[in-house]
Amino acid sequence: MKYTLDIEIDQPLEKTIELFDNPENMPKWQPGLVSFTHRSGTPGEEGAVSDLIYKMGKREIAMTETIVKRDLPDEFTGYYEAKGVKNWVKNHFESAGHTKTRWVSENEFHCKGLMKVMTWIMPGSFRKQSYQYMKDFKTFAESE
Repeated sequence: MKYTLDIEIDQPLEKTIELFDNPENMPKWQPGLVSFTHRSGTPGEEGAVSDLIYKMGKREIAMTETIVKRDLPDEFTGYYEAKGVKNWVKNHFESAGHTKTRWVSENEFHCKGLMKVMTWIMPGSFRKQSYQYMKDFKTFAESE
């Protein structure tokens, strides 16, 4: 399953990248993020691997992030793996004037087992969750 989302943020490109590129800000725009633990590689750089734990309702989801490409603002691609789900997210940021930034997020999911069934039954839920994170980042960035 693939989809592309975009959102406009009322912050200049430089400020948006500064906020997005700081892992300490992640809990401020990713509700449910319980922990972010660097595992290997140079933190924030290509090849870095980190473990993320999310609390979603009563479930806890463990996920591994690998930074595939880091060339901000042109590209930040991460590979995320959780039980039954492999997900690539390619982010691109561009100036939309002096005070605005356009964020484009390309998402690709490969699922198996129950998660594959979920992509057939509720494909919109994946898109909805991705867009919610983008809206939450927008809200956070515009308050800074």
